[in-house]
Amino acid sequence: MSKPSRHVSVTFMLLSVTFCVCIIVSNLVEIKTVEIGKLFSVTAGMFVFPISYILNDCIVEVYGFAKARMVIWLGFAMNLLVALLLQLAILLPGSEEWHGQAAMEMIYGAVPRIFIASFIAFLCGSMVNAYVMSRLKHADPEKGSRLRHSFSFRAMLSTFFGEGVDSLIFFPIAFAGVLSWGLIGRLILVQTLLKTLYELIILPVTVRVVRLLMRHEGDLDTSKPASYKWWNFKDLD
Repeated sequence: MSKPSRHVSVTFMLLSVTFCVCIIVSNLVEIKTVEIGKLFSVTAGMFVFPISYILNDCIVEVYGFAKARMVIWLGFAMNLLVALLLQLAILLPGSEEWHGQAAMEMIYGAVPRIFIASFIAFLCGSMVNAYVMSRLKHADPEKGSRLRHSFSFRAMLSTFFGEGVDSLIFFPIAFAGVLSWGLIGRLILVQTLLKTLYELIILPVTVRVVRLLMRHEGDLDTSKPASYKWWNFKDLD
């Protein structure tokens, strides 16, 4: 017997909160660049943001696409709220003892189009990741390779597409006219490959977590959702 369709466990709530925290923190630390092997530099957010994709994969696999969609929108809303509150804090007049205004503006006063690029890229990339995971899971096994029904295969493929879409949207919006298109193209490729590699390295842990979640949650109804529309909030699996 499946649990009620709108059942939300404490475990699901904790996964949702962790997802939102990873999204927020990745944006807050995005200003720092990190050198990897003296070959190239990446942002500090690259070490945090992929965790959200791993959590996304777990949520889609265990709880279904509709709940993953809800968590993605929640992460988007919380990220926007933090961004707005930070801007409010910057605008508030400081006391005479406050001498960190310039530093605060430099760290948190991001260029508006960076915010826009980040928000749109996150939403589209995360939705594509969840969509690919769910579509392949519910694909007819008689119409293609059974490999695509493997969680590991779906997790890697969905991450590649999701991170690819994220990078394809973020870098052109954020840096068009600032960086050359050749450099933007290289950044898109490097970020996509590195984040997919990140998923591959941590995949054994992800598989283990999914198994533990399934064992803990029991028989959940993760049937194909009534709609894959991003803005549909009615069918919560």
